[in-house]
Amino acid sequence: MKRDMRYRRILLKLSGEALMGSGDFGIDPGVIGRLAAEIAELAGAGVQMGLVIGGGNIFRGAGLAQGGLDRVRGDQMGMLATVMNALAMQDALEKQGVATATLSAIPMETVCEGYSRRRAVELLDAGRVALFAAGTGNPFFTTDSAAGLRAVEIGAELLIKATKVNGVYSADPMKVADARFYPRLSYDQALAEKLGVMDTAAIILCRDHGMPLRVMNINEHGAIMRVVRGEEVGSLVHGGD
Repeated sequence: MKRDMRYRRILLKLSGEALMGSGDFGIDPGVIGRLAAEIAELAGAGVQMGLVIGGGNIFRGAGLAQGGLDRVRGDQMGMLATVMNALAMQDALEKQGVATATLSAIPMETVCEGYSRRRAVELLDAGRVALFAAGTGNPFFTTDSAAGLRAVEIGAELLIKATKVNGVYSADPMKVADARFYPRLSYDQALAEKLGVMDTAAIILCRDHGMPLRVMNINEHGAIMRVVRGEEVGSLVHGGD
């Protein structure tokens, strides 16, 4: 039975690290299965969903660039890692009976479809979960920027960034015991205080297009559903003061 949802269409941004579970590399089948089950529940409730997944569990181009790897080539390799994660999530969702499609910003027709806004909206309108892979298709832009861009393009009502902490803090709460928690803050505040919510390009894009962002803990079971139902989970970053 479909339940009342505050948001009809959302963009969910998952870090690649979220797929590792307790490991330090790759994909934990138990974790991706749990996430797929939660996404399937949302899809069953009539929520239209786009997903962007990072690639940090497989490859980090920016880090290797510091060690001498060409930055553009490193970023391209990182984009390919996001395609791998998207395909893994597609498989997990299809095992849950959810119709999905992976759209890549880098053309690779034998693996998945190429991205276009028209195709993405068509899939969402048909009730399919759309996974947006390969970032923006350009070097020097993170998957945070890709998530902001895709959220704006598909007309999402909310961008959800799922992290390993339960919202936005003044400092890393794992390292600073008295770090201040922000239940609500503006994009300008996040920029001014350098809170690391998302990269600067992503924050400005969301701010300029009035895209609200909810930052939450992906390890809290059922949290995504609570967010979509309109509950105050994690931190809300918005355009106001």
